[in-house]
Amino acid sequence: MLFDLPDTATLYQALLQRDPDYDGRAYVGVSSTGVFCRLTCPARKPRPENCTFYASVGECIQAGFRACKRCHPMAPAAEADPAVKTLLAALAERKGHRWSEPDIVRMGLDPSTVRRAFNRHFGMTFLEMARLERLRNAHVALAGGGKVIEAQIDAGFGSANAFRDAFSRLMGKPPGSFAADALIRADYIDTPLGAMIALCDRTHLHLLEFADRKALPAELHRMHQVFKGRIGFGRHAPLDLLEAELDAYFSGRSGQFSVPLAFHGSDFTKSVWHALVEIPAGQTRSYGRIARDIGRPSAVRAVARANGANQIALLVPCHRVLGADGSLTGYGGGLWRKQKLIEIERQYG
Repeated sequence: MLFDLPDTATLYQALLQRDPDYDGRAYVGVSSTGVFCRLTCPARKPRPENCTFYASVGECIQAGFRACKRCHPMAPAAEADPAVKTLLAALAERKGHRWSEPDIVRMGLDPSTVRRAFNRHFGMTFLEMARLERLRNAHVALAGGGKVIEAQIDAGFGSANAFRDAFSRLMGKPPGSFAADALIRADYIDTPLGAMIALCDRTHLHLLEFADRKALPAELHRMHQVFKGRIGFGRHAPLDLLEAELDAYFSGRSGQFSVPLAFHGSDFTKSVWHALVEIPAGQTRSYGRIARDIGRPSAVRAVARANGANQIALLVPCHRVLGADGSLTGYGGGLWRKQKLIEIERQYG
């Protein structure tokens, strides 16, 4: 389960009130119709004896319910939250703007409600997300040969120290530590589910993560250690291929990737990642199934840890691993993304 559900009476009351605090966190399966819904569904409310509550979309499907056509519970919850949609659109329109809580208030939104909504969907606040977007502007400036002071200005930081600290927390090192002629290069790739950061050399992809993933700074720091600081900005040929294949993936043209991958981990961890790569698009596996596939049936927890340590999102499809009961379980890029990726891949099954 994704979180501990309260008692049935509380959940039924939330259903009657269309309580938005449960949106994306609890679902109701209605035995009289055979459908499952968000608790905010506008449809006529079922009788309590016909309701069973679940903590994930996966559990609802496992129980035999089909998705409601009115509240679309299979769509990422973030897309259904008006405040989230409004702010994400504003963030895309006002590039480089230094967002603050008064900006949110001027848009007629409550900062505390927005904070809860973004934390629930993305694991970070809107202001943290906006800061990441400004740091991306800095990355683009540096990759284009700009000076650090120019990147600082593009990112909207008035203080050089604040810029240096923020950049270091995201990228693992301060901006001046990135080599101009490095063999390993870092660049951004845009996707419909958010910007991603990729690291590659002339032949292989070493890292691919959503830019807002909490674990990304630690992963990039490890990459700096592996390559002894020889990481720079820009891209090599594999990133151009990756960008084209991601476009085909998200547009529904192909679920296949051919970019060569470089794994950094123990032999056991690598064996798990190789097993993940073997899962066809449109299919899912349990941790126990993967443990059996690699010949380590008792190592289910170790498989789960290796799955969580994956540093090449999408191409090493850790999102295709579900709990034994079919629940979505954890995903470093956010459960809403995991749900959407599985939804996208149904067309490839």
